[in-house]
Amino acid sequence: MGAPSFDLASAEEASSRLGISRASLYAYVSRGLIRSFSSPHDPRQRLYAIEDLEALVERKARFRRPAVAAATALDWGLPVLETTIAQIKDGRLFYRGQDAIALAGTATLEDAARILVGSLRADAFLESSRIPAPLPAPAFGLHGFVTQAVRLLSEPAPKEARAAEVAAILRLTAAAASGADPGIAPLHRHLAAAWKASPQASDAIRRALVLCADHELSSSTFAVRVTASTGASLRHAVIAGLVALSGPYHGGMTERVRAFLDDPARAPRPGFRHRLYPEGDPRAQALLENVPLLASDATTLKILADASGGSPGIDVALVMMERAYGLPVGAAFAIFAIGRTAGWLAHAVEQRSQAALIRPRARYVAADDPPPRNPPS
Repeated sequence: MGAPSFDLASAEEASSRLGISRASLYAYVSRGLIRSFSSPHDPRQRLYAIEDLEALVERKARFRRPAVAAATALDWGLPVLETTIAQIKDGRLFYRGQDAIALAGTATLEDAARILVGSLRADAFLESSRIPAPLPAPAFGLHGFVTQAVRLLSEPAPKEARAAEVAAILRLTAAAASGADPGIAPLHRHLAAAWKASPQASDAIRRALVLCADHELSSSTFAVRVTASTGASLRHAVIAGLVALSGPYHGGMTERVRAFLDDPARAPRPGFRHRLYPEGDPRAQALLENVPLLASDATTLKILADASGGSPGIDVALVMMERAYGLPVGAAFAIFAIGRTAGWLAHAVEQRSQAALIRPRARYVAADDPPPRNPPS
């Protein structure tokens, strides 16, 4: 792999910037908080990413200034609520203590939903729920899929037990992308059949759905929890998540990635690094390891990885999978949304059980005062 494109510092400079010992510096590296690389001039010497050092300096400053910590908590800052659902730790993702990457090796989205929600019967998905008929044609991409899914979730629904309601909502989101009633078929097989995909693509869809099922307190998940905290129904909480996911800086990244892969010379290059995964997004690695990438995509992937010193995020992996198996254009976003619905349901259930309204305060700034300076997102 070529030299990374970002600035690097020696161990002496890194320790000095942070005001810590060499031993503490190495501990930060082992915890995934600072990336280190071999020096191109001396393989025995390690160099450290300056942007990671600066992020740690800013983090320490927040802890020393409570008002600043509170003001920046919503921008990759300090945790703002407690959850038992998912955890991102040391570059790994866990669903209620289970390694999500290992789980994706064999589990279905239904299995992941049972784990995440935590209180579903083992046979929760073995009873067919009523799907409104006739169903509209399949829809994909940001606008089409979200509009379709919101329409289906807004249909009047009978009062159901929680397990049946969770199963029905997951099936409705899948129906938005397939144009058919999934019945009790595993959702990855249902989608593969509707999209006329190969058995290999069906297994990749299964893996992708599980890997997308939850990601701690993402923007869409926070929207779900805020909505659920008001006492809104599970369906309405999921609608809030769908709308938030459609933004260009969240689930909409799949559209930006596709545009780049279609025309690398002209479209903006998507970012590779994820703040929560200094050593690379393990979800993307797990998804792509068995996907037969298009030759052009494989070349582009290598060029970007060499230039950035990192590996792709889940958005890149989903679009490359879509292209590799000839899935409908926009299927990457649909898979992301269907999978993430399982996590949204878990967070909505957890938030409703706490019977606490999420209502943060704002800091008023007079019109003639300079705007507050926030760190880049």
